[in-house]
Amino acid sequence: MNQSNKVFRTYSLWFLDMFCIVVSFLIATFIRYGQNNDMMSKTYHYLILAVFLMAASVYSFFFDWNHDYLKRGYYRELAEILKFNAFITIIVVVFIFMTRMYIFVSRTVIMWFVLINIAMMLVAHLVFKRILRKVLSTDTLVSKVLVIAQADQIESTVQRLLASSDNGLQVIRAVCADTEQYAGTKSGEISGVPVYAGIKDLIEVMTTVPFDEVFINTPDYSQKHLREIISGFEEMGVDVHYNLELPDMGSTTSKVEVIGDYTVISYTRFRYSNKRLLFKRVIDIVGGFVGLAITGILTIFIAPAIKIDSPGPVFFSQVRVGKNGRRFRIYKFRSMRQDAEAQLGKLEKNNEMNGLMFKMDDDPRVTKVGRFLRKTSLDEFPQFLNVIKGDMSLVGTRPPTEKEFEQYNEHYRRRIAMTPGLTGLWQVSGRSEITDFDEVVKLDLQYIDNWSLGLDFKIILQTIGVVFKGKGAK
Repeated sequence: MNQSNKVFRTYSLWFLDMFCIVVSFLIATFIRYGQNNDMMSKTYHYLILAVFLMAASVYSFFFDWNHDYLKRGYYRELAEILKFNAFITIIVVVFIFMTRMYIFVSRTVIMWFVLINIAMMLVAHLVFKRILRKVLSTDTLVSKVLVIAQADQIESTVQRLLASSDNGLQVIRAVCADTEQYAGTKSGEISGVPVYAGIKDLIEVMTTVPFDEVFINTPDYSQKHLREIISGFEEMGVDVHYNLELPDMGSTTSKVEVIGDYTVISYTRFRYSNKRLLFKRVIDIVGGFVGLAITGILTIFIAPAIKIDSPGPVFFSQVRVGKNGRRFRIYKFRSMRQDAEAQLGKLEKNNEMNGLMFKMDDDPRVTKVGRFLRKTSLDEFPQFLNVIKGDMSLVGTRPPTEKEFEQYNEHYRRRIAMTPGLTGLWQVSGRSEITDFDEVVKLDLQYIDNWSLGLDFKIILQTIGVVFKGKGAK
């Protein structure tokens, strides 16, 4: 519903942001250079403006940062604009240093641009929000919706649609489908929306009523039972939306898909868009190749140290469980004795972890070099190969061993609903201080339920800090 309103809002906000960026940059250059008489290079400065615009477009369409624009208050709006400007500024600064353009581009221009753009975007967004609400609520643009629902669903259905009124919805009438009496009989109201009883002769009654769409929520009724009504509304030229979603499904999200020759409704707890997941994979591939190059350099120094310290191979591999139960072989620099797996059974009585994981301080299987590798997290670098292969992501959940996985219940099973990661919330939350497996699961599920590209970037930055400080690694 209201797809046209959503598209209009998305692109109008994008155009508004582009306008603010251009004007802010021109003002910033004027403050620094006046009439551009002493500007070293106009071309370089306008190239930087183009990078600002491209970075802003990526943020707008991949991060979809304005999806809840109309619901945001003043302080939330300011916070989102600050994040937006931080992102595009970081991209531009990295671009300037990578291309060595800092010789030609004024840092004063960048500073003034950021300050002016934040102020201009905040004012523009707040003003445009008031205009957009008025525009979407006008009689010509608002989408007038007729609700048909069974008795136990009618109140919640009306309330949920009313909560979407900012998106240009107006519920004009609700009809209870549980009675066969004449449809023109009024039986009350819900939050100001009149409620009518019965669906008998509903098409005839609604013929002269102004409305644009029909929303039907009758999970206990067959579509065959309502076929005549649906056909009647279609004959009117009115869009009909038949809710296939089962009631009381908690936090799951549903979407209509095609499997084979069947049209089905799919239920999921995850609200990830394909474009964001694609962007995450692109970041994984780029980061994976960079990490693998660093791993190659590290191997020159680490491999001899491992060989001198203890007999055995330089690399350690083990079968782990990945997304939705897929098996893959994980790679690390070897930090334990060659017979570590065989010795595990003897040490299980010393397990300091409550639950399915094994953790032991001063594990006798860890070599001297291995302790250093673990403390600095250098043993993890070969996993960049797993990231490139797609077995793992840069950020995700912790991949369990097969032994752990065999003991999972359905609650634990959900933590592998996403591709496991080289780092994650568990790793940046002081992993060695956590002694309860349920806490690990809690952090993994928290990551899954709240995943965003912004959260991934935040965890990557925190991971860099944790690695350099050596915090939480043993």
